Amino acid sequence: MAAQHAPGFQKLVQDAKTRVKECTVADVKARLDRGERVNVVDVREESEYAAVHIPGAVHLGKGVIERDVEGKYPDRSAELVLYCGGGFRSALAADALQKMGYTNVISMDGGMRGWRQGGYPETEN
Repeated sequence: MAAQHAPGFQKLVQDAKTRVKECTVADVKARLDRGERVNVVDVREESEYAAVHIPGAVHLGKGVIERDVEGKYPDRSAELVLYCGGGFRSALAADALQKMGYTNVISMDGGMRGWRQGGYPETEN
């Protein structure tokens, strides 16, 4: 999938990933299955979220997350697991939130594509 992205974008993502904690799709699914309270945040576009998303996920699109996150998650130590289509936009969003002082932000590598490939439950609108 990465080959479809422009080199400048890939460089930006790789730089962000040096500072961002990542987890796998399987990690998130296992935590949800154990009944852990996980703040799952979908940073994709509104139309992507509306079509299908992880059950219980909150939508804060990458284009507005910095503006809106404090209203939804005022506790900067709250764990936030961000996901997008494949793990690139979520890494960029996680990096931005860390710069805002959020200390427990995780990017789910694999994103919605990985979730779907795993055959995990989805919410469709």
